[in-house]
Amino acid sequence: MLITSVNLASWPTRCHIGRVKPYEEIVEFIASLRPRELIEFKPSEPARQRVWDLLERQKAAPLSAEERTELDHYLEVEHLMRLAKAHARQLLAHERGH
Repeated sequence: MLITSVNLASWPTRCHIGRVKPYEEIVEFIASLRPRELIEFKPSEPARQRVWDLLERQKAAPLSAEERTELDHYLEVEHLMRLAKAHARQLLAHERGH
């Protein structure tokens, strides 16, 4: 699912300009949508296998430009997902505390 019509400027955040990395707004937004489902999300087996294949192949020889871009994009998104999952866990812990 691609969300393109959300105005993150209106999204409530605890962060203030100067103390937040721009991607943290997106991480907080993703985490707040459905925290439990986000935490449970795992890429499909074919997706995991593709990434594993690219990682292994790059050890032996340089990847093509297209493959390198594919791997880089995956790693960027995976990093954001890890951050969003961590934030989702915090949201759920906060909910349990109240």
